[in-house]
Amino acid sequence: MKFIYPAVVRKTEDNNYYAFMPDLACCEAFGDSIDDVMDNINEAAYNWIETELEDDDGQLPPISDASDIDILPGDIIRNVCVTMRFHVGWDE
Repeated sequence: MKFIYPAVVRKTEDNNYYAFMPDLACCEAFGDSIDDVMDNINEAAYNWIETELEDDDGQLPPISDASDIDILPGDIIRNVCVTMRFHVGWDE
C-alpha cells in the first residue's frame, strides 16, 4: 500500500536542510543536501506510519493539500511516498 504525504523542506542557516511533515506530528529530518533530507524524511515517515498502524486503534491523519500548508519564503513542498507491504507475497 502507498501513502503519500507532503513534506516541507527548508534550508537552514548553516546551508543544510530541514524537512517536516505537517500532517505527521513530530516527523522531521535533517540532511546535508535536498537528496539527503528527502531520504531521511522518507525513512522518518515510514517509521511514523508503521508505528501508527501497529497500534490497535491507529489511524492515519488526513492528507493536507499543498495550498493549505503555511510555508516560509524559500520553502519547498515535496510529496513523500511511503510503500508498505502488509502481507508476505501480496503484490502491491
